[in-house]
Amino acid sequence: MTTAALVWLSFVVTNNWETLPTILGLFVFGVGQGALVTLVFNVLVTAAPKELAGDVGSIRGTTQNLASAVGTAVAGALLVGILSWGIAQAVMANTYLPPELTEEVSLENANFVSNDQLRELLAGTDATGSQTDEFVRINEEARLSALRAGLLVLAGISALAIVPAARLPRYRPGEIPDPSTASADEAGESKRA
Repeated sequence: MTTAALVWLSFVVTNNWETLPTILGLFVFGVGQGALVTLVFNVLVTAAPKELAGDVGSIRGTTQNLASAVGTAVAGALLVGILSWGIAQAVMANTYLPPELTEEVSLENANFVSNDQLRELLAGTDATGSQTDEFVRINEEARLSALRAGLLVLAGISALAIVPAARLPRYRPGEIPDPSTASADEAGESKRA
């Protein structure tokens, strides 16, 4: 679900986040991520001995928070990197903007900025009204391209996560494994080896 939602979003996202296809994609992604996290962590908790349930629950919470933080940082760095590259390429290829003006506007630390913020930044330069509009157009296109490319890369990472997730034990609904039989099965396998 998460992979499909990310691919869907990469095609339907626009600069207007209030469209139904975008909202639907975000909803499906949220449901898929919530279901995946719940499933993975519940399997881990049920695999641990009952006397360690408190410790496992604490580690599960810490791991979930750490995964959220690292995932957010990686996604943010990826998107800003793609955006910086996209803006630099677009400005270099643009023959309408004079080199003096592009040097005056720092592109080394490109970030996601709104059109109004960019207009305020350009108000302190020698940019004419049409040059400011061109910068804003480049920024809008680069933001959208970076977002779409980033969503596709994240969809690829999500698809790769299917491999380790496929190794999770296959439990039927309502079936909870008995730890004593799992230990006995493991002991029998180690004797055979």
